[in-house]
Amino acid sequence: MREFTHFDQQGRAQMVDVGDKADTRRVAVARGRIVMLPATLQMIQQGSAKKGDVLGVARVAAIQASKRTADLIPLCHPLALTKVNVTFEPNVALSAIEAEVTVETLGKTGVEMEALTALNIGLLTIYDMCKAVDRGMRMEAIHLYEKSGGKSGHWQADDAVI
Repeated sequence: MREFTHFDQQGRAQMVDVGDKADTRRVAVARGRIVMLPATLQMIQQGSAKKGDVLGVARVAAIQASKRTADLIPLCHPLALTKVNVTFEPNVALSAIEAEVTVETLGKTGVEMEALTALNIGLLTIYDMCKAVDRGMRMEAIHLYEKSGGKSGHWQADDAVI
């Protein structure tokens, strides 16, 4: 098993030194969903939520959050992101909004945390905008789906277990 990289020999927290790493194209994809009452999903789909375009606002919030990840997670490196794509798809069978965030950069460290942060903030924004009609919404299946770039190369989750 590999060791944690965010601790020094004495067990103190540290920011990982990426100075000697090569700049490579790095991509991370995070997925998750927010489950809600069917009536709440219908309101979002029809655009009849009192606060307006729920998914549009959530998309902007997710993009903004991806750019602020280093401000929120203490040992993350601030990164110059080259692309952030956020998609929301209604899933009537689950009474949910499925979300996927893809984040890209050209740099020395990956963008997994930026993708996961964006995903969570996007889903939290949906919750915030709809909580007046549905306090029982729940976020679930939040995970890193795929990452590529850097020394460790490509990795993909087995979504069959999620």
